[in-house]
Amino acid sequence: MKILLFANTDWYLYNFRLELAQTLRANGHEVVLASPEGNFTLRLQDLGFRWVCFPMAQRGLNPLVELSTIVRLFALYHREKPDLVHQFTVKCVLYGSLACFLLGIHSVVNSVEGLGHVFTEGERQRPWLRGLVKLIYRLVLRPTWVIVLNPDDRQFFLKNHLVNPKRIVMILGTGVDIRQFSPHPELKGIPLVILPARLLWDKGVGEFVVAARQLRTAGQSARFALVGESDIGNPASVQVAQLQAWEKEGVIEWWGWKGNMTEVYAQASIICLPSYYREGLPKTLIEAAACGRPIVATNVPGCREIVRNGENGLLVEARDSNGLARALDYLIQNPNIRSKMGARGRIIAEEEFSVELIIPQILAVYKSCKMNKREKTI
Repeated sequence: MKILLFANTDWYLYNFRLELAQTLRANGHEVVLASPEGNFTLRLQDLGFRWVCFPMAQRGLNPLVELSTIVRLFALYHREKPDLVHQFTVKCVLYGSLACFLLGIHSVVNSVEGLGHVFTEGERQRPWLRGLVKLIYRLVLRPTWVIVLNPDDRQFFLKNHLVNPKRIVMILGTGVDIRQFSPHPELKGIPLVILPARLLWDKGVGEFVVAARQLRTAGQSARFALVGESDIGNPASVQVAQLQAWEKEGVIEWWGWKGNMTEVYAQASIICLPSYYREGLPKTLIEAAACGRPIVATNVPGCREIVRNGENGLLVEARDSNGLARALDYLIQNPNIRSKMGARGRIIAEEEFSVELIIPQILAVYKSCKMNKREKTI
């Protein structure tokens, strides 16, 4: 069977879907990867995958540009003639589903991994865009199989009648390699708190910096580091000048993007993600748990599926820098609690989030998709 995996970045395919692609290939399927070109293209090709370049604007709304993207995607799918298409991220899901409908491709799987900026709680800047996205979802998703990553997103799609109730499946994340991400003893010395993420304001970067400043002003002996890059072109991106100013102030360290996250987690005492972005299921938190690190995160969809408050970490309210500071201070001062929470997190990662558990669930969706491809939608 020829299976095409389509995402809006090669970074996504490499970091989130590599194990899936490798499993499909090992099972004898022909795997085609499609995305815009980037820093991970050669890595995918060096691993022996056929990668197809598909340029697209991640966040543009120019009607002519978007129409051109749909036409080019139609041409790509027509040329490749895949037996099954699996699409990731909003534009790929919307445009790809439309192309598949026009071409009569029935075996279509869409992974909706968080609702993103359009549906971020409290956003009122473009309500018309929310309505438009809902309408398009309703039109293009119902003939497809839809994978969501947390119960809140499942409820959202069902409540708004955006999907066929018989074709929506919840799978907790993309899976983590628990052999690669394994526990290491915490390093001695000053505790290090790390926020690993795309550096967006709605990932809680501002709250993290405010909490770090409070703790340092109060005399708490700890280091605080941001690990990630500014997402150029994203309206919620924290600008490089701001990151440099914080680093110059001495409140945080900015490490930038790191290729080997296992080394990053090994250096950390605590992993923190105070996000109020509408997450799917943050893979960084699963990786942190697998590495035996306690987590401080916000009580929002996606994060609360990984962090069990008081077991493997602490949950705080979104946008609450004071509550975040208190939670971090508690763990900084209690190394034994950090150790116990880290050990519990490892067990949770093994029992619920390993690739050995997640990938068979995705393959089961593929099987259902092929078996029911001619089923009429409700």
